[in-house]
Amino acid sequence: MDTKIKFLYLSEPDMIQAGVKDMGKCVECMEDMLLTLKKGDYVMGGENHNSHGCMVTFPDNPPFPGMPKNADERRFMAMPAYLGGNYQMAGMKWYGSNVENKQKGLPRSILMMMLNDKDTGAPLALMSANLLSSYRTGAIPGVGAKYLARKDASTVAIIGPGVMGKTSLSAFLSVCPNLKTVKIKGRGQRSLDSFVAFVKKEYPQIQDIQICETMEEAVRDSDIVSMTTSVGDKESEFPYIEEAWVKKGAVICMPSAARFDEEFYTRPGTKLVVDNYKLYEAWADEYPYPSYDKVQIVGAKFMDLMHDGKIQRSDIIDIADVIAGEVQPRESEEDIIMYSVGGMPVEDIAWGATVYRNALAQNIGVSLPLWDTPEMA
Repeated sequence: MDTKIKFLYLSEPDMIQAGVKDMGKCVECMEDMLLTLKKGDYVMGGENHNSHGCMVTFPDNPPFPGMPKNADERRFMAMPAYLGGNYQMAGMKWYGSNVENKQKGLPRSILMMMLNDKDTGAPLALMSANLLSSYRTGAIPGVGAKYLARKDASTVAIIGPGVMGKTSLSAFLSVCPNLKTVKIKGRGQRSLDSFVAFVKKEYPQIQDIQICETMEEAVRDSDIVSMTTSVGDKESEFPYIEEAWVKKGAVICMPSAARFDEEFYTRPGTKLVVDNYKLYEAWADEYPYPSYDKVQIVGAKFMDLMHDGKIQRSDIIDIADVIAGEVQPRESEEDIIMYSVGGMPVEDIAWGATVYRNALAQNIGVSLPLWDTPEMA
């Protein structure tokens, strides 16, 4: 028997060469992944097999020298999964996060992805995952815009012009050919300047770039509103969006959180869509009611409203049912759609496996040995 095991190491430049930044392909990949989830051909963590992952956080007052102290966005996170369909792959994304990294010229989170043979568990690839994660995160809103936005959508608001804002915009532009105006609401001049430079360089077809001073200014008249900003510790601190500001027919894509008047969620003209309903069921189990404060993804608010009897399960639409043509998300062109994007490790598996196979085909990366013969088999 051949017991030799080796795996492929892919640095960030390797990942770029292998196509990790191909947003059009990434959107197609995420659409296929969502249909694979609809079939049930996947397993994520936890007893419910739908957990987002396992998080390590730290105490406010560490009792031991050297133990990290709790701080904004300071955590470690493991996100394991298996995905069948066209992928047939197991793996895990692992990252550490600390907002103070930015003072050192580093991204807030530093991510790695491991892909494993689904049968033996042998490592297949270890790859840089910051771009992988950023592009798959932006691609899921792109899938939503493809199926939920009006065909004449011409204006998009990016609230939170960071990395997620950039990749979300890339995804919107890949599926909405009539977008001509980008409205930007941010907190710091540096991020605003960086975003404007990004748009001018990457998307010269954008005719109008508007810097907005207020949330209302950004939201009004926008066909797509993308919420990718950081929020407070509880719903009362989340950025507020008034129903009157939202254009009829708009889509609000939310990989983040916001605060709305409760009647906005429950009125007939608002449609509630999620990327995977079972993910929010799992979060409701892991973070008991009320869970929106803790999860900070708007789908958790949907679950809280259902717990209170203010909406029914049938009021929450799964995007895969829309992709499959089984559900029409709109009763009217004036319906407003809230689209919740939670983030799942199966997304990393799908795009990671795709880029890995590109790298193999193009002889990209460094092959590293694990062993020729295991010492203690």
